[in-house]
Amino acid sequence: MTSVAISLWPRWLRIIIVGIIAAAVIGGGWFCYHYFAKPVYLTVAAGSVDGEALALISAISARLVASNAHVRLKVVDAGTSAKASEMLAAHRADLAIVRGDTGGLSDARSVLLLTHGVVLLVAPSAASADSLGDLRNTTIGVVGGAINLPVVEALKQVYQFDRAKVTFQDVAITDGAAKLSSGQVHALLAVVPLTEKYLAKVRQFFQKSDAKGSAPKLIEIASAGAVANVAQYYESYDIPKGTLRGAPPIPSDDLTSLRVSYFLVANKSVNADDITDLTQSLVDVRRDLLSQYPILAQSAAPSTDADALIPIHPGAATYYGGNPAKLPR
Repeated sequence: MTSVAISLWPRWLRIIIVGIIAAAVIGGGWFCYHYFAKPVYLTVAAGSVDGEALALISAISARLVASNAHVRLKVVDAGTSAKASEMLAAHRADLAIVRGDTGGLSDARSVLLLTHGVVLLVAPSAASADSLGDLRNTTIGVVGGAINLPVVEALKQVYQFDRAKVTFQDVAITDGAAKLSSGQVHALLAVVPLTEKYLAKVRQFFQKSDAKGSAPKLIEIASAGAVANVAQYYESYDIPKGTLRGAPPIPSDDLTSLRVSYFLVANKSVNADDITDLTQSLVDVRRDLLSQYPILAQSAAPSTDADALIPIHPGAATYYGGNPAKLPR
């Protein structure tokens, strides 16, 4: 239809048609805006014996809302890393906070490396052994119980505990000091990030103990490299001098131990574009929450290596500058 023909239409008809077209354009724009601006919600499962994982991800979730992020989080308390992993595998959660030695992560893809947990084997200063292999007739309390069972099992593959009569006993966080004082355990094994908040909790096991020689000392895991070879979710790590106490320093020199990584992971089926958006928002949120949660200073991009413990999610790889086409899926 030509413009000449249209010009012959009555003025009132032309006005109506223009109005209809304008309404269609405005309505379409409004629909598109609300469709694409509408937040996407992903369910994240988190849990830890001390409640810190849930507190951290809840703070991140609240900050994503406050910053009007496109992708937001619905937080579910899973109780433990293992339960969070189960929820992810069962598609009852899109994301989860997990420890690297948690099972059932075949469908997990990493989004953010949150922190590292370091294995601290702590005994009263009166203990004669300096290395795990030197312990004899000793009961080691495993703080946190089941969550640290993989650590114990990995150590058993390298150290001959039966011959040395070294046994392990689950210990609740609140019972650590009492177990030491009563002699029910002679040392404690804990896996914690090396931040002041967690190190203070470790020191409290001894400050509350009235046992003779109850000042702490760290026991070396000299064969940490061998343990990491048989259980690849661990890596050998040197605890820096003075980590537990500065003066006199504990340890008195760098001390060999193990560490394991904590990740925010997504199920591999989660939309890559949503994970790209979320990853960018997480980096921004990290800066905002750093003073409140210093542990975020340890967060980093996960490995993009093809043989990484947990392959990176293609959406996260896009943000970090990797090539998703070359990454495992």
